[in-house]
Amino acid sequence: MDTTTTAPPHGGGQPLLHQKGAETQAFGTLKQLPIGLGHDTRMYACQRLNRVLADTQILYSLYKKHHWLMRGATFYSLHLMLDKHAEAQLAIVDALAERIQSLGGVAVSDPRHVAELTAIPRPPDGVEPVPVMLSRLLDAHERILIDTRDAAARIAAEGDEGSTDLLVSQVIRTGEAQVWFLAEHLVDTPLVRG
Repeated sequence: MDTTTTAPPHGGGQPLLHQKGAETQAFGTLKQLPIGLGHDTRMYACQRLNRVLADTQILYSLYKKHHWLMRGATFYSLHLMLDKHAEAQLAIVDALAERIQSLGGVAVSDPRHVAELTAIPRPPDGVEPVPVMLSRLLDAHERILIDTRDAAARIAAEGDEGSTDLLVSQVIRTGEAQVWFLAEHLVDTPLVRG
């Protein structure tokens, strides 16, 4: 009895597992795309967008952490609001990463690489009081808004209206609205007496 087997024909349904290969584009490099922007403009935009992207990924993670760790009388409303804000930040993460890719760059994505690029301080691993968690989110937003305004102005001066529009219409406008909602939860207002 012949027990030898032959390889299935191409496309035989078996996944080709454990593949290895060389990196096809290094982080910090550009591939040429015919989008009407010069190399230096695209390179600068990718660098600035990657910084905003790294900070926004950290902000998203902070929102999720604080969403899980809410406590006290306002637990339910804050739990829901922080999750809604996190979803909006995740959409911004995706938009920033896709813009970097459309410029020919490589979007920062690995959490360890993100941690190297972010300017947002690392929170403690444990639980903080609710007002401290909200203040931490406000600080992260402010850092992102300051950097994003600078990036938008400088990228606009380079002639990259697409990146500028993304930074202003999504990062800045969403950030400002979220700051307003967060800050109003830090007003010292009694819950049961007027």
